[in-house]
This record gives sequence, C-alpha cells and structure tokens, in this order.
Amino acid sequence: MEESRNPFRLSHLPDSASTQNTKRFNVDGYGSRGSSLTAGLKKRSHGSRSWTKVDKNGNSKILKLDKATIMRHCSLPARDLRLLDPLFIYPSTILGREKAIVVSLEQIRCIITADEVILMNSLDGCVVQYQSELCKRLQTNRDQAEDLPFEFRALELALELICMSLDSQVKQLEMEIYPVLDELTTSISTLNLERVRRLKGHLLALTRRVQKVRDEIEHLMDDDGDMAEMYLTEKKEKSEAYTLSDRCLGTDTSGEATMISKSAPVSPVESISGAQNSQRAFNSIVSLSKYGSITGSSDRGENIEQLEMLLEAYFVVIDNTHSKLLSLKEYIDDTEDFINIKLGNVQNHLIQFQLLLTAATFAAAIFASVTAVFGMNFSDSIFDYPSMFNWVLVITGGACGFLYFSFLYFLRHRKVFPL
Repeated sequence: MEESRNPFRLSHLPDSASTQNTKRFNVDGYGSRGSSLTAGLKKRSHGSRSWTKVDKNGNSKILKLDKATIMRHCSLPARDLRLLDPLFIYPSTILGREKAIVVSLEQIRCIITADEVILMNSLDGCVVQYQSELCKRLQTNRDQAEDLPFEFRALELALELICMSLDSQVKQLEMEIYPVLDELTTSISTLNLERVRRLKGHLLALTRRVQKVRDEIEHLMDDDGDMAEMYLTEKKEKSEAYTLSDRCLGTDTSGEATMISKSAPVSPVESISGAQNSQRAFNSIVSLSKYGSITGSSDRGENIEQLEMLLEAYFVVIDNTHSKLLSLKEYIDDTEDFINIKLGNVQNHLIQFQLLLTAATFAAAIFASVTAVFGMNFSDSIFDYPSMFNWVLVITGGACGFLYFSFLYFLRHRKVFPL
C-alpha cells in the first residue's frame, strides 16, 4: 500500500548493459562507437536518474526516478522533461504548468510543485548552493508566516542565484578585459590581439546567456496567463475545496435518499417540500462556489501582481548586468576603432615616407644617368678643361634638387600630405 501511494519508488539501473557496451567499445575500438553511444542514450532515456527532492520543511532526499513517474506525478509532457536533460543544452526557460513549474536556468534545472522541489542531482557548484540554501531558508522560516507561497520562494532563490552568478561572471570578465584593452592601446601586438579576441568571444557567449534570461523574465511579466498558471498553491487549495464540497454534497444526497427509502409512503406535499429543500441546498452550494470563484479571481489578480513585483525585481538586476555587458562591448568597439585609426595613421605616414623616397630616388636617378654619360670612354673637347666637369656636376645636382622640391610642392598643393 505504501508503495502504491508514494509516486517516488526507488529503482536501480541494471549495470550489465552499460558494462557490456563499455567492453565492446574497448575491444572493437572506433568501429562500435556509434552503437555504444546510441545504446547509452536509449538507456538514459528509458532508465532512472538521480534526483533530489526538497519538501516544505527543508528536508532533502535523493531518489531514483524515471520519466514516467515524474510525468504522472507532476502532470508534465515529455517535451518539458527534455529541458532538464543534462545531455542537451537548451536556453534558459521558465514554464508554468497545471501542477508544476519547470525551471531551466543555466545549471539549475528543477521541477517546482506546491509542496516540493524535484532537483536534478548534480555536483555543480550552483546546484549544490541552490539545494543547501533552499533547505536552510525553509528550515529557518518553518514557523514564520511567509508572504510568498512555497513555489515562489523556490523560484525566487533560483533567480537570485542565477542573477548573482551571471553578475559575478561579468565582473570577473571586466577585471580581465580592461587591463588587456589598456595594454593593447599602448602596444599593438599579436599576443594582445589574440587575448582580446578570446575575451571578446567569452563576452558574446555571456551576453547571449544573460539576454536569454532577461527575455524569459520579460516574457513572463508581459503574459498574465503564464503568471496565473504559476500560482500552484492557490490552484491546489481550490481543488481541495471543490473536492470537499463534492463529498459533502454526495453525503447529503445519499442521506436524504436513505431516509426517504426507509420511511413510510410519502404524500405528494411532503415530496414537493423535500424537492424544494434539495433545490435550496443545491442553489446555496452553487452560490458559495460562485462566491469562491469571484474571491479566487480577485486573489488571483493580487497574486499575479505579487509575482510580477518579484519578477520585476530580478528583471532590474539582470537588466543591469546586461547593461554592463553592453558597456563592455562598446568599450571594446571603441578600442578597436582607436586601434584602426592608429594603424591608419601609421599607414599614412608610411605612404608619405614612400612618396618622399620615390621622389628622391627619381632625382638621384637623373643625376646618376648624367654621371654615367660622362663616365663613358669617348673623346670630346670638354675633357680638355677639367673645371668644366665640375660645372656639369653642379648644374645637374641643382636641377635634380629643383625637380625634387617641385615634386614636393606639387604633392602639398594637391593636399596629398601636409609638409
């Protein structure tokens, strides 16, 4: 009887299949890698996994549960459980269902119900911190009245830890990237450029993660229906109240039927009065149910506002973290623009130097050609006067210099570069 009442039955995985697959992989090598991996995936998809259950009192218990048990207990479809599978990487998601809230925020993957939290058992630091902090808070506030229901407290802790984790990662990235960027502005080298490229890749990946969490919280804040689905305690209380009223109604009708059957023949007047009494009782129950639905709808509005305030608080935190990442990205872009401007300036100086060198080479080539002509072995009257050759050199050098400065003046006039 206890096993039938408790949906979380302990089960153990058979180790023979995994051992045989491992041996086959070791013997066959690469040939059976695909088959062993497929068998392992099938085994994990149909078998049990280790979960940690935390109740309202802060007591934790490690259980072996399969997907079918969790789906029956939490009324979840199989696609929601895929979000919790550690073999797959899904973006951050918060889903409100009929009896549970499916939370997949970074490393924290859990199912929150009105009475317990079913957490994926993992050795990750964030998961261990969530489990220990949740148990600590529930045990500390066990005898105190809480404004938030159990599921909102569990969801709040998950949002708090994820926001703190992402913010700490952003701060660590800032501490790493600012010195590298400052060093890059003073010394442009291949090593510094490689470090900036690696840090920029981390920045883009972290920005996508923060953006997804921010978008998910904003989506919940914009949809009142999704927030209403997440109030599990209210839905549970209403369901229990409806069940109790149905039982009371069934007891009253069965009691009246028994008394009428055991009594003597009833006159038509008495039967009419009994029917009127039954109609009055039914009308009173309907009016009570209508009144309860009206009050429940008003309470639902207050609870939606309460959950919206909770989500808005953490939306401000994650939006601040997102703003830090955008500022850091803008700083990187400004640094890249500065480096490009600096490199462009250096390139312009090189072009200027190349133009000056080309003009000087052109003038020197003319002077060299004149000296080459006079260096040939031919007879001429000019060689009878040694001073005449000096005049040739002076005139040729002056002409080359005039040509060089004329070239520079032309470049300055065309505003190729200032001189």
